Amino acid sequence: MPPLYGSVEVICGSMFSGKTDELIRRLRRALIARQKVQVFKPAIDVRYAVEKVTSHAGADFAAIPIEKADDIRTLLDPEATLVAIDEAQFFDEELIAVVDELAASGKRVIVAGLDTDFRGEPFGPMPALMAKAERVDKLQAICMVCGEPACRTQRLVNGKPARYDDPVVIVGAAEMYEARCRRHHEVPR
Repeated sequence: MPPLYGSVEVICGSMFSGKTDELIRRLRRALIARQKVQVFKPAIDVRYAVEKVTSHAGADFAAIPIEKADDIRTLLDPEATLVAIDEAQFFDEELIAVVDELAASGKRVIVAGLDTDFRGEPFGPMPALMAKAERVDKLQAICMVCGEPACRTQRLVNGKPARYDDPVVIVGAAEMYEARCRRHHEVPR
């Protein structure tokens, strides 16, 4: 019998803050509790593996790559009690409605993603998902300049900060991005 009500949890923060590690930790705990888990990720994210969510630290979990949020409706296993979505910032605004529907149908939904883009501005559907969630965990990384807690993602182009008008979505890892604190985050105009 499905739960009487669902919930939405959001795990957010800058790159290298441990979002995917935390997502995988919660998924593994759900499996121990014998819950039926289904995980989705954006097809655009092929950094480590196509059919897995993978943390920068190397932890991974099986996932279904999808092009758009509406694909979750089509591919959803009706037996799933927990639905997870990694790299949610890359999805269209329809993700907000999909997540609401999942929670309304009694599912526990865990969403992980960047809360801000490289410019330090709200990213995709994440702000709305954070506002609607029952639980929000904002993780911090370590600033690569000073070692203090980092809440921003710095994009680098040839070792220099990306300009404000550069494209927002460019999938990459340590070769293009680093965590920065507010003081050391730079976005030249």
